[in-house]
Amino acid sequence: MKLLGVNHKVILIIIPILLVLLGLIVFIVPPALFPDPSMGFHVLRSMQAGAPFNVISSPDQSDISKNYHEFLTWWSPGQYLVPHLIARLFQLSLGKAIAICVTLVNFIGLTGFYFFFKKIGFTAKVAAISLMLIIAQQAFIIPYINYNGGELLIFSFEGWFLFGCFSIKKFNLTSFLFLLLSGWIGFFLKSSFIWMYGAGLLSLWYHLSIDSKKMGIWLKNGVWIGIPAIISLAVIQMVFLSKGQSPVTVSTGLKLTLATFSFPIAAPLLSFFSVDELLNGLIFHTGKPILEAMPSLIILIFFTLLSLVIIRQIISKSLNKTYSNTLLIFYVVAILFFGIAYLRQLNVSMEARHFRILGILIIPGIVYYFNNLKKIYAYLFSLILVVIFALNCNYLIKGFEYNKECARGITGIAQPNIDQPTLNKLMKLDAENTNAIFVFVNTDIGLEINHNRVITLPTIDDNLRIDSEDYTYEGHAGPLYILLPANYQGPKETMIMKSFPGYKGFDINPLGEKYTLYMAK
Repeated sequence: MKLLGVNHKVILIIIPILLVLLGLIVFIVPPALFPDPSMGFHVLRSMQAGAPFNVISSPDQSDISKNYHEFLTWWSPGQYLVPHLIARLFQLSLGKAIAICVTLVNFIGLTGFYFFFKKIGFTAKVAAISLMLIIAQQAFIIPYINYNGGELLIFSFEGWFLFGCFSIKKFNLTSFLFLLLSGWIGFFLKSSFIWMYGAGLLSLWYHLSIDSKKMGIWLKNGVWIGIPAIISLAVIQMVFLSKGQSPVTVSTGLKLTLATFSFPIAAPLLSFFSVDELLNGLIFHTGKPILEAMPSLIILIFFTLLSLVIIRQIISKSLNKTYSNTLLIFYVVAILFFGIAYLRQLNVSMEARHFRILGILIIPGIVYYFNNLKKIYAYLFSLILVVIFALNCNYLIKGFEYNKECARGITGIAQPNIDQPTLNKLMKLDAENTNAIFVFVNTDIGLEINHNRVITLPTIDDNLRIDSEDYTYEGHAGPLYILLPANYQGPKETMIMKSFPGYKGFDINPLGEKYTLYMAK
């Protein structure tokens, strides 16, 4: 039986049931946070304490008794505002609001891609199978274990954005507003949507103009598409990006490596097969590296070549030129955008999550392509997908089990970096003080502090090399509570205590075997 031997109506019944079941589990066991959205929730915490929109307030390093205010342009505000809106609307804890957010976003995103795949020319059966392959990817599963903010939210919009683009037949006020607002909505959900926005508009322009040999038609279509796009991007620049630094504003010079362009070239299949996630990262590691540098490089080269071959075959064998052109445009734009970013050493990590849209767009083409090969290849391809799906299911089950055992505070989110007795102690201290400062080396624990100010210090590596400017806080302002993991005992704890020269005579209070609380009043 080939890939298309399944009944797509059955798939469309199974998917909502699966999402409901996953939604119930994650509502009972809300996820933990990745660092990026964790910082976003610190911005929300500051806003709730009286700070202006999207401004984070924290103790000033030059005088700890005062606050330093910064407009956070590094990440988009949707990652914290969407869960916050759900929490306020349904009177829920942040953790349960995030759980509802994950469920709704994944349902909206799958629906959008289903209609887009059909709009671009694929059958309902291919579109339905494509949704199952999206669900099989670890990128789909991750938010149920660790809320990843914009990575999740943009998934809800990408399919609908592309569906809207290819629904445009003529230019009028409706299409103008759609193109204008799409830039703002996408950026609100995740700032890196900008490159997808550009690729989507290029695809629309090419789709509307390809049948005409008149340069005037191409120019006219370009103007109609370009005007709302320019307005949208100009407003984003003026009201948001110009107020601070972002990942694309920090460069450390040019550096060309083998991975600079090969990683973007390999990204479609790295994302499609969840290779980067299953190996904890080939280049940038999100956990303990599974492979050494050389095996990782060999795998990267293999998937670079394989991606080129597969995409070439999809484009040449596909009967759907609209899809082929769109896939090619997104692929080329991604290679140029990220290749240049990596060449300039911008603060953009080499992770397949940045290319998730490519790992999704390639799916219906792969389904169509492998279904038309000999049965043995279709079976082999199906077997590989089953193995990946099984690995990701194992990741999901273990993730739920792990989060179930994590400590939880007032936010309701899983706190893997602290145990429950220690967290209870901190929340008790928080309730007993109003002018204290709590210091952590993890961004998420500070979200449980509701009545006092919080400082999050960068973690110290085992090589003990730090930039003292990132750690030193001058002055004095009420009680100081520093929570450090047990492995900070020795030089690391000394470095941390010296970071607060206004405080002397720390009381050291071991909290079990894993954490130590340093107190100075």
